[in-house]
Amino acid sequence: MSRSWSSGTTPFDRLTSHYDDVDLKCPSCGYEDEDGHWKAETNGDTVLYRHLCPSCGSIRKRTLKLRS
Repeated sequence: MSRSWSSGTTPFDRLTSHYDDVDLKCPSCGYEDEDGHWKAETNGDTVLYRHLCPSCGSIRKRTLKLRS
């Protein structure tokens, strides 16, 4: 599944699209989650991206700290 880097309206949406395009192979079991999606949430200071492997249940995280 290929997505365009320019898709999304915010920088966070674009980074989510990037992760969805290039980082859906589970390092724990090797499963390629072709229909998967990274989820993002923020508290204003930090953005946490998560992906749950549907094969083994491993949770991967990417954290971005925002400066003010």
